[in-house]
Amino acid sequence: MADQDDDSKTELPTDKKKSEAMDRGQFAKSAELQVVAMLAAALGVFSMALSAAARDVAALATLIWRDLGATQIEMGTVPQQLGEVGLLMARVLMPVVLATAAATLIAGGFQTGFRISPKALGVKLERLDIVQGFERVFSKTAAVHGVVDFLKMLGIGIVLWVSAKNLLSDPMFSAPVETAYLGDFLRRATVEFFGKLLVALGVIAALSYAYEHFKNQNEMKMTRQEVKDEHKSSEGDALTKSAMRRMGRRLLQKQMLAAVATADVVVTNPTHYAVALKYERGKDSAPVVLAKGENRFAMRIKALAAEHGVPIVENKPVARMLYGVGTVGESIPDQLYQAVAGILAFVYRTHRLYFHELKMRRAVAEGAALRRVA
Repeated sequence: MADQDDDSKTELPTDKKKSEAMDRGQFAKSAELQVVAMLAAALGVFSMALSAAARDVAALATLIWRDLGATQIEMGTVPQQLGEVGLLMARVLMPVVLATAAATLIAGGFQTGFRISPKALGVKLERLDIVQGFERVFSKTAAVHGVVDFLKMLGIGIVLWVSAKNLLSDPMFSAPVETAYLGDFLRRATVEFFGKLLVALGVIAALSYAYEHFKNQNEMKMTRQEVKDEHKSSEGDALTKSAMRRMGRRLLQKQMLAAVATADVVVTNPTHYAVALKYERGKDSAPVVLAKGENRFAMRIKALAAEHGVPIVENKPVARMLYGVGTVGESIPDQLYQAVAGILAFVYRTHRLYFHELKMRRAVAEGAALRRVA
C-alpha cells in the first residue's frame, strides 16, 4: 500500500516543476481567450471612434461625389487621389488593428505568465509519430475541444437569432424613416450583435481556460517520492553552495593573514577591528587594504603583526571606517586619504628600521609567489 501511495501523483507541483513546465511551453492556454480579447478591443475602439470615422468617410465621399464631374483622371492625379483614400482608411482602421494586436499580446501573456518559452518553439519529433497522432485525435482533450467548438457555433447561432429577432422589430421595417436613421440603425445593430457575441464567447472562453488549467495542473502533479527527491536535491545544492562560500572565506582569510607580514601598518579599534594597509611609492596610487577583520580574526591579524614587527596604530574612528567601507585588495576610499596619510607619516618616522627591512621582505614574498605560479 505504501508503494502504491508513493507511485500515485497526488502532490501539487512545486515551483521548480512549474518553472520547468513553463520553459517547455506546458501551461494552460485557450485560443478562445485571445479571440475574446481581440473582439473586446475591437468593439471598444469601434464604439468610441465610430462617429469620428463616419464623419471622415462622409466628408471624403461628399468631396469625391461633389467634384466627380470635374475631376480629371490623369496619371499624375491618380496616385494622389488613391493616397488620400489610403490615408483615410489607415486612420480609420489603425486604432482597431493596434488595439486588437495589443489585446492579443496581453491575453497571451496572461496565459504564459508573460514569460518567453524558447523550448516550446523547437521541433518536437514525437509529434510526427502516427500512433501518437491517432491517440491525440481520439483523446479526451480532443473531445473537449470538439465540445468547445460546438458551443462556439451554438453561441454564435443563438446570438444571430436573438439579434435578428430584436432588430426586425425596429420601426424602420414597418414605417418610413429618415435616411440618417439608417446609419444610426447600422451602428446600433453592429454594437448589439458584437456585444452579445462577446458575452457568449466570454463564457465559453472562461470554461475552456478553466478546463485547460485543471488539466495542466493534473498533468504536472507529482508523486510523494518526486517531491522528496526534489527537496533533497535543492537541499544538496544549498549545502554545496554554503560549503563553497565557507571554503572561499577560509581561503580569503588565509591570503589576508599571509599578507599581514608585508603591511606598512595595522590600524586597530583596538579590540574589535583591525585593518592592515600597504603603500608602495611608484606602484600604488593610494594605500591598499591587505587584510581586515573583526573580533577574533582582528586579534589574529594583530598577533601576526606583532610577530613580524608590523607597526600597530590605535585609531578607533579610522579603523571602524576602514573596516566598513574598505575592500581587500583595493585602494582605500578617497575620504580616508588624509587620515591614513597622517598614520603612515607617523609610522614612517617612528619605525625606520622596519621599513628598511620591509623592502627585502616584500621582494622575498613576491619571489615566492612567482615560484608558486610557475
